[in-house]
Amino acid sequence: MKNFLLPILLFYTAFAMAQTKVGGMVVDEFDNPVAFANVIFKDSYEGTITNDDGRFYMESDATHKTLIISFIGYEDLEIPLTSKVTYNMQVRLKESSEQLKEVIVFSGKQSKKNNPAVDILKKIWAKKRQNGIRQFKQYAYDKYEKVEFDLNTIDSALMQRKIFKGLEFVFQDLDTSRITGKTYLPIFLNETFSKVHGDNVLKAEKEQILGNKNSGFDNNQAIIAFVDDLYQDYDVYDNYLKFFDKSFTSPLSRTGVDTYNYALRDSAFIDNKWCYNIVYYPRRKNELTFKGDFWVNDSTYAIKNINLEVTKSANINWVKEIYIEQEFDVVNDSVFLLKRDYMLSDFSFQKKEKSRGVYGKRTTVYNDYRFDEEKPKEFYREDRNAFDPSVMNKDSTFWAQNRLENLNKDEKGIYQLLDTLKTVPKFKSYYNLVSILGSGYVEIDKWNMDIGSVYDVFGFNDAEGPRVRLGARTYFDENDPWRLEGYMAYGFSDKKFKHGISGKFLLDKRSRLIVSAGHRRDIEQLGVSLTATNDVLGRSIASSAVLTVGANNRLTNINLSAFSLEMEPLTNFRFRLGSTYRELRSALPEDFSLDYIDPDIGTGTASEIKQLDVNAVVIYTPGKKTIGYGVERRDINDTYSTLLLNYTRGVEGPLGSDFNYNKLQFSYSQPWQVGGFGRLFSTIELGKTFGDVPLGLLNVIPGNQTLFSNYGTFANMDFYEFVTDTYAALHLEHNFNGRLFSRIPFLRKLNLREIVGLRGVWGDLSDSNIALNAPTNIPLIAPNETIYYEYSLGIGNIFKVFRIDFNFRGNYLDSPNARPFAVTGTFGFNF
Repeated sequence: MKNFLLPILLFYTAFAMAQTKVGGMVVDEFDNPVAFANVIFKDSYEGTITNDDGRFYMESDATHKTLIISFIGYEDLEIPLTSKVTYNMQVRLKESSEQLKEVIVFSGKQSKKNNPAVDILKKIWAKKRQNGIRQFKQYAYDKYEKVEFDLNTIDSALMQRKIFKGLEFVFQDLDTSRITGKTYLPIFLNETFSKVHGDNVLKAEKEQILGNKNSGFDNNQAIIAFVDDLYQDYDVYDNYLKFFDKSFTSPLSRTGVDTYNYALRDSAFIDNKWCYNIVYYPRRKNELTFKGDFWVNDSTYAIKNINLEVTKSANINWVKEIYIEQEFDVVNDSVFLLKRDYMLSDFSFQKKEKSRGVYGKRTTVYNDYRFDEEKPKEFYREDRNAFDPSVMNKDSTFWAQNRLENLNKDEKGIYQLLDTLKTVPKFKSYYNLVSILGSGYVEIDKWNMDIGSVYDVFGFNDAEGPRVRLGARTYFDENDPWRLEGYMAYGFSDKKFKHGISGKFLLDKRSRLIVSAGHRRDIEQLGVSLTATNDVLGRSIASSAVLTVGANNRLTNINLSAFSLEMEPLTNFRFRLGSTYRELRSALPEDFSLDYIDPDIGTGTASEIKQLDVNAVVIYTPGKKTIGYGVERRDINDTYSTLLLNYTRGVEGPLGSDFNYNKLQFSYSQPWQVGGFGRLFSTIELGKTFGDVPLGLLNVIPGNQTLFSNYGTFANMDFYEFVTDTYAALHLEHNFNGRLFSRIPFLRKLNLREIVGLRGVWGDLSDSNIALNAPTNIPLIAPNETIYYEYSLGIGNIFKVFRIDFNFRGNYLDSPNARPFAVTGTFGFNF
């Protein structure tokens, strides 16, 4: 019965949501797809262009009787529309036998000269301006954002699968996308209403969320953080638009004429303003580009509205479609205000037309713009973390007053659907499985505890042999004011248990005053990071790497206790004061010695280090965005820089501590978006130890003997190959995101990505420190003759998940066991 009713429901829904819907494919006389052909409703300015495969879909709220298909070199074709819904059209264009006297629609390769569309584009550049709000000293506006996720390409075969047995009721609310024409099932909705204030003089902006509501997942900041990172703000007037960590060339960019074809298609009145309509599409495939059109005012040359659709050949993973609409209110020659922004993304494992996926849709509406209302500096200096528990429980009256765009029938039904699904055991099982894969933890709600991480259960090293680890943490919700965490581990070769435990407590939310303490007894590979933190439970991958190059036997038994106070007096400015007590000794003394000269004991040589340190750390992360108000918060973005200054004072005497010394360290990390040429990561590290200390307290240049590519380490360097008390290091890694490979015909379709790296370090080790560590059984060498350097060439996006780096050592090739060449790799799911 359901299989009979479903087509009727879909047919009814199609009529209810729009007056005219068309979709199909445009081919030539030899059945070859015609890409970027013009498709418009006759006697209107509503239209689109076909994609790389010649396919198109569009719909209109108005009733249209005729569809016009045109392409340069072909005869225009008018198709009568006998039905309001016409899908799966097969349109065949014939080659034109006559030269057109007057070209109204352009397509194919377009000239950069004597092109009226390019002339208009140049006038847009001449009057190019920032968003209109930047023309005022201060600004404010209301902002309503609605984000929805839908399962798409729903058919009877999918509904009859065993995975949905017992969940058939969810398919009662199917709809059809006005962009792609595919059926979809809404599964998640998040609404946010906020007030935004900005000061262009202070260069500060603050968003105050007054209400947030999502379907089925109360307080799920992980989803909200994912959405905020996924759908970041952008300005179409910028040269490059960033989506999914990729920089797409904007059609309004000054470099656009080298990237796009432009054609003047039409002109018409829009909201009583005469506007030109310009179509654009990419000159080459496999680049990060759009196709679409925009309407521009004839006097101000400000954009009235614009459509952007990412071409399917673009080098981006897991995303089949990206479609964007923006509408502007042009006030005068100097001010244009964004009214509405709509973005649809089709996430899918494949880019085939019939492949299933998930729609991600964001609608943002702006209203009530106000200008030159000055706020005090302190207003912007306060914590801008927008997530406040008081905004989560707003009644229906609040949303009725503040929704700047009403929910449609399907969106209203999502809240009821998710409430029902949460009561279905099978759905809860699916949700728990996805949660485990995403977080690495198994949730045990009745104990308010998580077990994990499941990714740390198994490991191996030369000292412990095979190793198993089981951890747990307290977890009441995402905003716990305190959290306890611990683990137990066992090595099957040394037959010893290891453990670790830590606790964090948030004492003051406003200043984010946090007190933390912990203890750990374990075996670890030290020296894998120059600027190390004092994370009690932190443990590097090198400590348990199953596959390594050479002997991984320079391991240390560590017995660590730590205590610290941390606060954030200003947004993104953290200060931490703490103390640690460490006992260090070699885990394999015959292979790796930490011995040093100690005249106060009978043998004159000590094998264990006992050290009490006091340290102060300042961390500044300008531009960092977080969410949450508990003891642990989530980062929303990864585009911010990090500056760290660390001072450590070693104290001799208390608790048997062995050494007095001072250590000063600085690091600066910065991601750089280099226009359409990808992304560069850079890190500078500087450090100096004042005083004589044993090997376990010196600065070891981080080598990498694992088979994994690990940014911040040297792939052709062994552990403890270079040891310093003074150092300066630089790491550079640039990902071109396929910019170069896309120009090579036989590589273009593989969507590979090029990564190049350069890393270097200079360091020194004093004679007194060399003398102190004379008993050790490894050579103590510093790269002080010349700067040690490596470079690497990498290929990423192999089968969409793998990356291989070919690493080359530049010098110090005469060092014992030097590795001139190394191959490392990694894997992950990246857009």
